Amino acid sequence: MLKVAIAGASGYVGGELLRLFSMHPAAEVVSISSERHAGHWAHRVHPHLRGRSELRFVPLERLEPADVLVLALPHGRAAALVPELAGRYERIIDCSADFRLGVEDHRRARGEPHPAPEWAARFVYGLPELHRDRIREARWVSGVGCNATACNLALLPLVRAGLLDPDRDVVADVKAGSSEAGREPSRSGQHAERAGVVRSYAPTGHRHAAEVEAATGLSRFHLSVTAVDTVRGALATVHAFPREELDERSLWSLYRDACAGEPFLRIVHEKGGDYRHPDPKTVVGTNVAELGWSLDPATGRVVALAAIDNLTKGAAGSAVQCLNLMCGFDETLGLDWPGLWPA
Repeated sequence: MLKVAIAGASGYVGGELLRLFSMHPAAEVVSISSERHAGHWAHRVHPHLRGRSELRFVPLERLEPADVLVLALPHGRAAALVPELAGRYERIIDCSADFRLGVEDHRRARGEPHPAPEWAARFVYGLPELHRDRIREARWVSGVGCNATACNLALLPLVRAGLLDPDRDVVADVKAGSSEAGREPSRSGQHAERAGVVRSYAPTGHRHAAEVEAATGLSRFHLSVTAVDTVRGALATVHAFPREELDERSLWSLYRDACAGEPFLRIVHEKGGDYRHPDPKTVVGTNVAELGWSLDPATGRVVALAAIDNLTKGAAGSAVQCLNLMCGFDETLGLDWPGLWPA
């Protein structure tokens, strides 16, 4: 049985990792850390894990040895810790934003030098649909941004086919649930502030845009993110103008080719019914990304759609998928189940 340790396991991503690994037939979590909750049972913080985990939180320095260390720490922590942790753990998966960008991309996007430049190039971007072969050979894998994941997968069929001019504008809007903000309390996250909201909280300047540019090669990608009244889920609506004129038949062909052999990509494009487009609600708790599109024949515009659970496919699920690849397991191990309905 593969042994896994989780640093920063008290947050939402940490709780999702614990949930997923509790159903993994070939890996078990042997140690979890939290400075604030050290000494407490996991289920005191994650009540849905009562009866599923007998672990107590420990301080980071008391994490037990393991085959794989998964970091679910706040952004900015991993870069300072990885040099020391890499000497204790053979494989590391970092769910934070610290190693998602290379040195130059980080400098351009963040306006400051990378905090651990000697390590930035060693981490492989952890979206299996983009870098599966590299992840299999990797010892260090970065996490993925949830909004970036939705946009990258929405664009995947068009990018793989070489149909997008990298210097032409591509515009995306992501509708995002409240769990994206993490577990730390904030005024905007209080129920009185968050309930019923449709709030554009990042019309420009969202840091996940740089991830999409790095992953797709698009130099004029524009991202807006809108908070909506859901807990889980992200829906990317991406407007692109392909180099070639496309019709429904050619788009079906593109999407089938892009999704062939991808265990967690599902095409949703129906002519009628209530669920004819990707919908985050239908993938809650799963590692599935629903992909779809709508074509405007008058202008040639393709509206590419992707729906994910931001905590699963957008974070912990992709991390487990990467672990499976890194350790030689079947890619779907511990991740292959349907969603809940209604959710």
